[in-house]
Formats: sequence, structure tokens, C-alpha cells
Amino acid sequence: MKLSQFKFNLPKELIAEHPAKTREGARLMVVHRKTGKIEHKHFKDILSYFDNGDCMIFNDTKVFPARMYGNKEKTGAKIEVFLLRELNAESRLWDVLVDPARKIRIGNKLYFGNDDTLVAEVIDNTTSRGRTLRFLFDGSYEEFRKTLEEMGETPLPKYIKRAPTEEDKERYQTVYAQHEGAVAAPTAGLHFSRELLKRLEIKGVNFAHLTLHVGLGTFRTVEVEDLTKHKMDSEQAFISQQTCDIVNTARAAKKKVCCVGTTSMRAIESSVKTDGYLKPFEGWTNKFIFPPYDFSVANCMITNFHTPESTLLMMVYAFGGFDLMQKAYKEAIKEKYRFYTYGDAMLIL
Repeated sequence: MKLSQFKFNLPKELIAEHPAKTREGARLMVVHRKTGKIEHKHFKDILSYFDNGDCMIFNDTKVFPARMYGNKEKTGAKIEVFLLRELNAESRLWDVLVDPARKIRIGNKLYFGNDDTLVAEVIDNTTSRGRTLRFLFDGSYEEFRKTLEEMGETPLPKYIKRAPTEEDKERYQTVYAQHEGAVAAPTAGLHFSRELLKRLEIKGVNFAHLTLHVGLGTFRTVEVEDLTKHKMDSEQAFISQQTCDIVNTARAAKKKVCCVGTTSMRAIESSVKTDGYLKPFEGWTNKFIFPPYDFSVANCMITNFHTPESTLLMMVYAFGGFDLMQKAYKEAIKEKYRFYTYGDAMLIL
């Protein structure tokens, strides 16, 4: 497949800048692959589509406040530092992105906080915008991490041109987030409230949790027309034996196995046995899913509406079927569904 096949005109006003009033208040498009039928619902209606013994797979990664602002030594220039991953806890080494990058060289120091509570030294260049920082901090590791959290802000996507609020702190996080390590939220899960989860549980739906720490690479622009030449950034994932047991039991019973989001789907498709059953996993995955692709485990999927030419869109087209998804996306634009992180949802059955 070619990149240009995933191009469409998305009106700017359909890109959601704010979350819906309530988590389950977003709209829900339901797409039936067998019949091609498309229904227009609200997210709370998802209860109608799942029954006793069905299984939902959730990504329980937790977003940390990854965006910080510091000042360069001597010049005082304001520098944005985006924390990507901790490389070494003892040495306080981090992989980061800096902006503007041209001003930041090896040996430079950056100061954070009104009283320069935190200082970081640039010790390596990794990419054009990437740097390795060593944080200089006198206190314990726990105090250091607390300081990072206090100084960081919710890492809303760049297309949202406003400062993050207290509401974002809560809403740019799933209610079941547990393991910190993501720099972007697994957005399909943002629609689930605790009440909705409880109602699904009462219906007998089983929940399986895995962890895939979402990185910025998920949203990296595809710059090659031939999709076989695109390389995804690696992301860390963990799938337990307990999760495998829940998923495989539902699969063996021919029940619904529903992936909540593209990150959950990428994780399970990275760890499948030859017989199509899920196996435990701990490591890194750079799996890139685009049409045509044979999915092994899940038979339904919940996802948000994605932007043109994104790797997330490509996975959804692979799962839902290219022609049907094109039709669904045309319908979404016509019906003014909200797109992207804080947008509406789609259930593909």
C-alpha cells in the first residue's frame, strides 16, 4: 500500500481541542464488518454490544508530565524539554527532545524552577532534536521524581494550541492507568468511566490488562510513499500470563475479544503463538500494521478517529477493511464526528 491512499481532507474544526463533558458522553460510530452497516450512538451505548464471557483488552500505561520548560545557562533562553524515557535511574540520565534544538549543545546546562531547583547537563546528541541529559539533584531518587512531576506539565499533543489545565491532568489519563511510562495517552481508553467499567463487569465482561508505554514515535510522520520502508519507533510492552489466560479463554469460547485502542492491538500482535493464541511478553516492539494484514487474536476493536496518513489510521483500515473504513471516515466527516486525542470513538465489530 501507498501513503497517498490514506490521504483525506479533514476540516480543522473537527479536530477536538477539549474532551467531551463526560468520558462516556463522546459519540460512538459502530461499524459492522460483515454487513457494512454503520450506526451512530453514544459511547455509553457500548454496553449493548458486549455480553457475559466477552473480553476487553486495556492498555494500563500511565502518562507522566513529560513536558518541562527550562532556561539555558548564560543566555537565559527558554528551552522546552520533552522527557522521553529514563535511561539510568541511579545516574539520572534521560533521553529527551529539546526545542529549539539548534541552541542546545553537549556541555550546556539547563536550569529549571524559579530558584533553579533542578539543573541538567547535556551529555550527548541522539537525533536532530534528541539529547541525553544528566539531571543534577542532591536529594533522594523519590524526591527527584517528585520534583520532575511538579515541574512537568501534561504532554498534550502539539496540535492543541493551549496550555494544559487541571482538567487535562485528569482527562488525559485513563481511569485504569497504573504503570507510569507513557508520553502520550492511549486515547481510546479515555472514554471509559469507572461507572461504565462497573456496568460492563456486572454484565460478565472480563478485563485483561497489558502495558505498552506509548512514545512519540506513534505519531511520527510517515515520510515514504512505500509503506514497507517505514520504520516504527520501538515501545516497551508487558503482557502477563494472567492476561493471556483471560484473552485465550474468550478466544477459545468464540466470544468477543475487543482491543481498546491501537496500542493494545500492537502489543498483542507482537506476541502471538503460531496457533493464534496470545503468549506472555516483556520487551520492545516496533510492529507496524497496515493493510493487508491478518489479525490473530482480537475480533473487534475500539478506537478514536485518526488523522490522515497516520500509522494509527493505517492499522484501523487494516482491521476494518480499507473500503469500509473509507466509507466510515467519509460518514464521520459528514456527521461532524470529533477527531484525534479528545475526539469521538469507533467500535469495529
